Amino acid sequence: MPCFFSTAAIHLLKDIKVQAIIGPETSTQARFIIDLGNRTNVPILSYSATSPYLSAKQYFVRTALNDVSQVPAIASLIQYFSWRQVVPIHEDSDFGRGIIPYLEDALLNVEAHIPYQSIIPSVPTDDQIEAELNKLMTMQTRVFVVHMSPKIAARLFMLAHDAGMLAEGYAWIVTDSVGNVFSTLDQNTISSMQGVLGVRPYVVQSDKLLNFDARFHSRYRQQNPGAPDPAKPIIFQYWAYDTAWAIAMALKKAGPLTLGFQIPSLKNSNSSNDLSMLGVSLDGARLIDAIRGTKFQGISGEFVLVDGQRQASVFEIFNVIGNSYQSAGFWTPKFGLRKNPIISSGPHAKVGLNTVIWPGGSGQPRGWEWPVAGKKLKIAVPVKPYNRFVNAGKNTATGNFDVTGYCIDIFDAVMQEMPYAVPYDYVPVTDPNMVTSMTMSYSEMCRQVSLKKYDAMVGDTTIIINRSLYVDFTLPYTESGVQMVVPMKENWSKNLWVFLKPIDPNLWAAILAVFLFTGFVIWLVERKDSRYFGGSTGKQLVNTAYFNFQALISVPKDPKVKKWLSKFALINWILLAWLLEKLYSASLTSMMTVRQLQPTVADLNQLINNGDYIGYQSGSFVRDLLKSLKVDEHKMRDYSPDQYADALKKGSWNGGVAAMFDEIPYLKVFMSTYCRNHTVVGRVYKTGGFGFVSFNASI
Repeated sequence: MPCFFSTAAIHLLKDIKVQAIIGPETSTQARFIIDLGNRTNVPILSYSATSPYLSAKQYFVRTALNDVSQVPAIASLIQYFSWRQVVPIHEDSDFGRGIIPYLEDALLNVEAHIPYQSIIPSVPTDDQIEAELNKLMTMQTRVFVVHMSPKIAARLFMLAHDAGMLAEGYAWIVTDSVGNVFSTLDQNTISSMQGVLGVRPYVVQSDKLLNFDARFHSRYRQQNPGAPDPAKPIIFQYWAYDTAWAIAMALKKAGPLTLGFQIPSLKNSNSSNDLSMLGVSLDGARLIDAIRGTKFQGISGEFVLVDGQRQASVFEIFNVIGNSYQSAGFWTPKFGLRKNPIISSGPHAKVGLNTVIWPGGSGQPRGWEWPVAGKKLKIAVPVKPYNRFVNAGKNTATGNFDVTGYCIDIFDAVMQEMPYAVPYDYVPVTDPNMVTSMTMSYSEMCRQVSLKKYDAMVGDTTIIINRSLYVDFTLPYTESGVQMVVPMKENWSKNLWVFLKPIDPNLWAAILAVFLFTGFVIWLVERKDSRYFGGSTGKQLVNTAYFNFQALISVPKDPKVKKWLSKFALINWILLAWLLEKLYSASLTSMMTVRQLQPTVADLNQLINNGDYIGYQSGSFVRDLLKSLKVDEHKMRDYSPDQYADALKKGSWNGGVAAMFDEIPYLKVFMSTYCRNHTVVGRVYKTGGFGFVSFNASI
């Protein structure tokens, strides 16, 4: 076919001496003919050659859209649906390959990438297409962008539908190579494309366009009497019509042409295919300038050429549903995705897309699925007595390990949110030297990961420097630090002298001193002029003490003091008594209604000085931490978390411990059950928190 069009073009240029050529139709045909135009200075205008490999050279004008112009719209769709991997399916031709480098760059800008390119031969057999589809089914990516000729695309979708790839979980996007000719596809092909999204240039419905459609159908019936009505004109026909008008307007703008050709002097061949016999148009330069500068409102929209190419304005996003399609939205370079064609950025702009019907009638595909086959990661998990963080206990019914716990839930949730599939199996790890099937030390498990025996480790693994030397850790997902938990004791006993407890003995002594001093001052000032404070020595002492005690309870109604100095001392005593009464009442009430508890130990130094025993979790790095803090190794005892309460209850000198050191997440779990009689005290010894372990590739 390219040879036929090349021969026809040479005939037009050599024998008919045309001043411009509209065509060719395909990008493959255009390559040779564009070179002819540049050789002869004859403008070549193509309304359908869209490959980006065809650059707008001196005498080539593309009145269609470059395939690259739709790439940002496709990337916006990928970003809108938060897909991270996309597989392009394209034919093995310049047309099919041309868009791929631009698509890859656009996807990188929206944090997506192409893990694989599916290439279909330009003249494929069904077996070749099926083989490629089967390969895609074994991969995890489920988002496909199809860019190929309509005939190959129709066969692809028919076979993909039969293979079950137009079902739930899949997402398909077709470029304008299919979207532009969608109305010409047969019903079987459309039925196999249910839920497919497509991108194509948007043509605004106008009176000029409607008039063209009516004239098109009328002319077709006149020239083909008795034939069925044709399909609605597609955008290539609109572009062809506007291209013809552009040449007509350019001819008018350029003025009269000489219609001359400069013929080469060589006459050694009469062959119509002899390129050396082609002349050079004398009007080509003037005509191409006029064409490039032509602007008008065509039936397909505004006709404007920039660098010899038509410019994109609005793309329509359509969704294949039933026997046809519905518009899902629109895209422009300035405003991105919008729900309606009235593009604006104002407060009433409808951002995004309308409801999309996906293959299989399901919700939005996440973009990936677990692959049918492939290697699964081996995730090591520790085996230890039941706890809420990681529990890999053996199921007595099946004999297998059931892996559960908070750390497992976190890891599963993270993997579910990954933009791609990562299959994995949990592998419980026990120490072969232990009869009780307990786990080996966490540091040893990390070393197993570094030796590639396992791909990763999931559990309550603390991020510490020593382990970071040979494995990598994720960011921590728990609070970090080590503290100690100790029992609480009551700081008083309920006995007969409890009423003395609210006030400290030193304060009692101070109150007595003020009591005596106030009485002495009043007696000293009033004894000469007052009969109440006079008389015998014994009477004076009794009356003075009674007066002070009476003032302690209430202000005397019959004042017995006359001097201002006595009154000043009495006012201070009454004020002090009022404050003491409030303090005493509040303290005694609190003591009688609330348990007064205090920790048995305040800090690690007190434990060391007392020679108390200290507990830690079996297999934990806390043992090494305590040794670094100068704790005697003989004063340390290891326990499992479910033994903490019993060990603390026994105490240091009855086979238990005075305090239990562990990481904060474990202490919080312990305190959620035993907070009544225990408390967390002392400084926090910082650690990295819990993290997941992976192989360190830099070692």
